[in-house]
Amino acid sequence: MEPLASISGLATEASRRPIGWQVQLRVDYVVNKVMQTHRGQSEDVVKQAIQDQLRVYGVVPNNRQVSQYATAISALPQLPPAG
Repeated sequence: MEPLASISGLATEASRRPIGWQVQLRVDYVVNKVMQTHRGQSEDVVKQAIQDQLRVYGVVPNNRQVSQYATAISALPQLPPAG
């Protein structure tokens, strides 16, 4: 039988991660997802898609950051249809 980790060991492990790391993971996931579905569309459409998806995951969008992502994603060429 494996020995159990001490509570203090778990607290130390969690403290190595920066504050907000889960939020950043959610932002990265949403941006990648929107990049696949909305690239090449207008900035307003991309921005709204990012904001809507972030709210689904419980993240309050940072407007400046969302605008930067929307600008970059809208500048990308659209992907050809799969098939």
